[in-house]
Amino acid sequence: MTPSFADSSASIRLAIDYLPQGVAVFDPGLRLVVSNRRYNMLLGVPEDLVRAGTALFDIALFLAERGDFGIGDAARLAIERINVLTSAPITVTQRMGNGGQVLEFHSSRLPDGGLVVSFTEVTARVKAERELERINQTLEGRVEQRTADLTRLNSELEVARAKADAANHDKTRFLAAASHDLLQPLNAARLYTSTLIERAKSTAFAELATSIEASLTAVEEIMSALLDISRIDSGNLKPAPTPVAVQELLRKAEVEFAPLAREHNVKLRIVPTRTTVMADRALVGRIVQNLVSNAIKYTPAGGKVLVGLRRRSNRLRLDVVDTGIGFNRDQHRLVFAEFSRLDRAARMAQGLGLGLSIVQRLVTALDLTLELDSREGRGSRFSLYLPIVRNARPAQGERRLSYEDQVGTLNFKVLCVDNEKAILEAMQGLLEHWGCDVRVALSLKQIDRERLLEGWYPDLVLMDYHLDQTSGLDAIEWLRHNLGGHLPAALVTADRSPAVRALAEDRGILVVTKPVKPAALRATISGLANQSGRSTRPTK
Repeated sequence: MTPSFADSSASIRLAIDYLPQGVAVFDPGLRLVVSNRRYNMLLGVPEDLVRAGTALFDIALFLAERGDFGIGDAARLAIERINVLTSAPITVTQRMGNGGQVLEFHSSRLPDGGLVVSFTEVTARVKAERELERINQTLEGRVEQRTADLTRLNSELEVARAKADAANHDKTRFLAAASHDLLQPLNAARLYTSTLIERAKSTAFAELATSIEASLTAVEEIMSALLDISRIDSGNLKPAPTPVAVQELLRKAEVEFAPLAREHNVKLRIVPTRTTVMADRALVGRIVQNLVSNAIKYTPAGGKVLVGLRRRSNRLRLDVVDTGIGFNRDQHRLVFAEFSRLDRAARMAQGLGLGLSIVQRLVTALDLTLELDSREGRGSRFSLYLPIVRNARPAQGERRLSYEDQVGTLNFKVLCVDNEKAILEAMQGLLEHWGCDVRVALSLKQIDRERLLEGWYPDLVLMDYHLDQTSGLDAIEWLRHNLGGHLPAALVTADRSPAVRALAEDRGILVVTKPVKPAALRATISGLANQSGRSTRPTK
């Protein structure tokens, strides 16, 4: 049997009564057709306003008079509410209910002009949304505060870093300036002392002169170490790798430290090699110097120091091996620490314990590898690994030095120019003691004014870099222009900056750093004389 329309309407009414939302349907005249129990309960309107045929305006007016739509004229508020529900085909609005709950209304216009209104309580959802919004606002505030704090902290750190960089730069400039001023009198003292030692041989003053030289050497080593550390830490150290003949570095170390080895009664042996490596000549040379110096100082009399190369895969291992005091494995880190010295080492030699610290810093700056093997009481091996260079000619460096350059009488004409009178007097005394014909000047003006070069042509020139009115490099060029031909010259300077060395090398001028070591000075003079065509073998 087919259900009647009345039965269908009853079924629909029963079904909508079980919906969780309040639902009401209005005809095109906006009169109530049907509503469910949820609608009646949530709105809290009397029964006579939920009967079929009740006007939507009457329901809205009741709610307005009750205060559901706020303060104002009830009729006006009722009309405004109806306009909100009917102003568009679909609307979604929220308002507070009579019990303080939040109601969300959905209204839809029917094709015949009628209206369906459904609503539900969303109090919990609205509270959650508001709490989430509050949390988000709090979080945004915290993020903004943290961002502001980080920005402020970064700004403070940048200011602090700039101040630290400025202070470090000032320190480096101060050390450079102070070292130049200190090295000048120290250089004169070393030259005077060298002359005194040679003249005091076999006299009662020999031991005193040697003690003075040892003290001056200690001062020089401390200053050189501090300058090296300052250059490395300030970031001013810029390695410039070039193909370098290792034998050149080894011969230079031999010339410089052969006298020290003889003084300590230590046999220094340099193993010859023809190998070329890619390295910064000056910085790797400094590493080798420090390692050889340390090995000699801490090797007892009668001991040996061996310097040589071994091939290890695609690298070369430069070994400095000694039969010195050595140390155990627990002390490995200690020997590289600044101002740190082992008790026995402190008793054997003076110093601040900076040599190996500088070695480690230079190795790190050059991205090389340093290996250490030592046994207490039996000796040590320090090994520096260097990359091999094949089919490359080594960069032109200083002339190969030899022990023969350190003995005998030199018979050369030498022009010395320096703006420090004490240095000139000391240099003249030492060179004349070696048999040289020496003329000295404080400036180019003095050379020209006193006509020092008339009838006298020097075999070589030893020139200071910082002159009063010009640089030593420009002064050498002036002399070469006026004397004609190639005049062998060496720059004798306390300025140890790579820039000065590079400028000198570009002009074919050797560099000798102050304080001048006698052995290195003799070798330099012999090398320069060889450039002028004079014999490198002095008379004996």
